[in-house]
Amino acid sequence: MHKTDTLNLLRDLVAFDTVSERSNMALIGYVRDYLSAHSVESHVIANEAGTKANLFATIGPRQDGGVALSGHTDVVPVEGQDWSSDPFGAVERDGRIYGRGTCDMKGFIAAALALVAKVDAGRLKRPLHLAFSYDEEVGCTGVVPMVEAIGRDLPMPEIVIVGEPTMMSVVHAHKGFGAYETTIHGKAAHSSLPDAGVSATLIAGELMQALQAILAERAALTPHHSPFIPPHSTFNVGRLSGGEAVNIIPGKCRMEWEYRAISNEDAAAIPAAFAKAAEAIEARERERFPGVRIETVRLAGVPPFVPQADSDAEALLKRLLGTNEAGVVSFGTEAGVFQQGGMSVVICGPGDIAQAHQADEFVEISQLKACEALLDRLAEWLCQDA
Repeated sequence: MHKTDTLNLLRDLVAFDTVSERSNMALIGYVRDYLSAHSVESHVIANEAGTKANLFATIGPRQDGGVALSGHTDVVPVEGQDWSSDPFGAVERDGRIYGRGTCDMKGFIAAALALVAKVDAGRLKRPLHLAFSYDEEVGCTGVVPMVEAIGRDLPMPEIVIVGEPTMMSVVHAHKGFGAYETTIHGKAAHSSLPDAGVSATLIAGELMQALQAILAERAALTPHHSPFIPPHSTFNVGRLSGGEAVNIIPGKCRMEWEYRAISNEDAAAIPAAFAKAAEAIEARERERFPGVRIETVRLAGVPPFVPQADSDAEALLKRLLGTNEAGVVSFGTEAGVFQQGGMSVVICGPGDIAQAHQADEFVEISQLKACEALLDRLAEWLCQDA
C-alpha cells in the first residue's frame, strides 16, 4: 500500500539519489505509480536520452485553468560535505527532517502528493495540476520542454505555485541568473622572459576587474526602492584554473563566472558589456601575439521572475494565507520560465533557503504542516464555482 502522508512520502523521495548529474527516472516512476494508485493519469516528458523526465498530471476537470503545483526533483551534490547522517536516508529529530532535498524541494513535492490522496477529484470545479521537473539546479533546463508542451499537448494552468523554500511567505520576484565559462588562450614562456609570453591568468584578472566595474556601474543605476538583498545585480567567479608551474607564464586559463541581475535589461547588458571588455583586451594582446584568444560560452541561464501588478497568483496566495505581504528573493527558480509561458506565478513553499545546499539540510516539520494547511485551503478553493 502506498504511503499517503507527507512525512513518509518525503522519506521515500529523499531516498532517491537525484543529484542533477544522475537520472531521476526511478523517482518519476515512483510518483507515476503513486498517482496511478489514486486514479490519476500522468504524462512523462523525457529528455532525448531517456535518462531524465518531467511529470505533469491533472486532478479533476481535464481542462485549462486551475492551479499547478511546481517542484523540481533534482538535488545538489553531497560530496565534500560533512553530514551527521546519511543524506539520502531522511532522519527525524528535534522537530526536523534531515536529508538532501528535504528543504529544496522534496518537502513541497511530498505535501503535493499527500494532497492527491485527500482531495475529492469529483468535487473540483477547477483542475489541480502537478508539474515536477528535472535539472532545475543546473539552470532550469528540464522545465523548458514541459512549459513548451503546456497549452499545446497539456492543459494550461491559470496559476502556478512554485514551492521553493520561502518559509511559507509569498514571493513575487527574483533575480535572473547567467553562468558562463571564459577561456583565455595566452602564450606560455619562461617566467624570466615576460615579454616573450602573454599571461592568461593576468588577463583573467583584468576580466574580473572589468566585471567589477560593470556591476559597479549597474549598481549606481539601481533604483533606490529595489527590494532585493543586495539591491543591485551581483557577480561571482566561482572557479579559476590555469598555469602549470610558478616559473612558467601561463598560456591558458579558464574562469567560470555568474551574474544575478535585477531585471531583464540588466540580464542583457552585463554579458554584452563583458564581451566588449574582452574584445578590447584581446585586440590589444593580439598586436603582440596574434594567437591570443578569449572565448566565452554560456553554461546556463534562468530568466528573472518579474513582479506583476494585480497578479492572480499573488492575490490567491495572499487570500489563502491571510496576508497582505509579498517579498522577493535573490535565488533563482523556475518561476520565470512559467511566467514567460504566459502563466500567473507565485513562489511559496516550506523551509528556509539558508538550509538548502548545506550539509545536514533540513526542513522543520512545522513548515510542512503549514504547507499542508495551505494546500488543503487551495483544494477547497478549487471546489468553488469560478
